[in-house]
Amino acid sequence: MATQLGKAKSSTELVISWEALPADFHLENEPVENTGQPLLAGALRESLEISGFIQPQMLIASNFGLCATINGQFVAKAPDWVYVRSVNQILAERKSYTPNLEGDIPAIVMEFLSDTEGGEYSFKRTYPPGKWFFYEQILQVPIYLIFDPNGGLVEFYQLENRRYELKQPDENGRHWIDSIGLFLGTWQGTKEARTGYWLRWWDEAGNLLLWAVELIEQERQRAEQERQQKERLIAYLQSQGIDPNNLP
Repeated sequence: MATQLGKAKSSTELVISWEALPADFHLENEPVENTGQPLLAGALRESLEISGFIQPQMLIASNFGLCATINGQFVAKAPDWVYVRSVNQILAERKSYTPNLEGDIPAIVMEFLSDTEGGEYSFKRTYPPGKWFFYEQILQVPIYLIFDPNGGLVEFYQLENRRYELKQPDENGRHWIDSIGLFLGTWQGTKEARTGYWLRWWDEAGNLLLWAVELIEQERQRAEQERQQKERLIAYLQSQGIDPNNLP
């Protein structure tokens, strides 16, 4: 059953409703333009999961259909990364997500620039609408982020008066995202054989949320430091004529 949102204020009247995914609708399986996109999306989720941020009612997904019905025509867009703070029903598997009908409007949508496509900036109003128009005017997602993995450029747009406004980062090159309670910025390095720019999370104190491989390395370094400290202590005791094995 559709739930009516109302009419958007525009030169062309739009009637938007929120309906379940039709049983006979097939989401397009568009090829990934940039092979690094799944790695970028997975890395964003990984550090959130390890830090204990992700809760069961949240929806965090990539290449996942966001749905709406515009003037009676069903539309689905699959952003590279999406975060929804709360859904009405926790499901093990989802084919798509319809805001308002199934839960909150997405708080953040991200697109990673490809080498060949420019659809991330499309404001096409006619069917099927462009990504920018869909996120800004139809879903009204509060934050839309466009990331260039090759150059490391982040375009951070915030919805103000139903229009996306470009926001500048802070002195550390990061953006505070209130709905998540974390900073988002770029980091340059290597993960899973990919060397380049990555999107990373930092907490309010400026601490980087680590990936699993970084936590393992951090623990290895801590164990190595403890071993070296123990060796130095033993050497010192022996230099003083004390047998460490005979200490109480």
